[in-house]
Amino acid sequence: MEVPEAFHITNGMGIKDALLRKMMQSKMKGLPKDQQDKIFKALEDNPEFFTDLGKEIQEEIKKGKDQMSATMEVVGRHREKLEQIMK
Repeated sequence: MEVPEAFHITNGMGIKDALLRKMMQSKMKGLPKDQQDKIFKALEDNPEFFTDLGKEIQEEIKKGKDQMSATMEVVGRHREKLEQIMK
């Protein structure tokens, strides 16, 4: 039986990472595969940055902002770094 590509465990990726990748792929159905791969590479290469980004978004949500507003604000604050990462 062939294991789906999304569940391939490579580069030390554990089961948790593989499941997260599969979940994210389902959310990015409309994106071309090359763009999905670029996003996954950015996440894998910069895990601390994206963890901190998520924490900042959660802090803004706790302050009363909705998820979209919080995300847009935090991403805006880190736009330059994100542009560098996504090159």
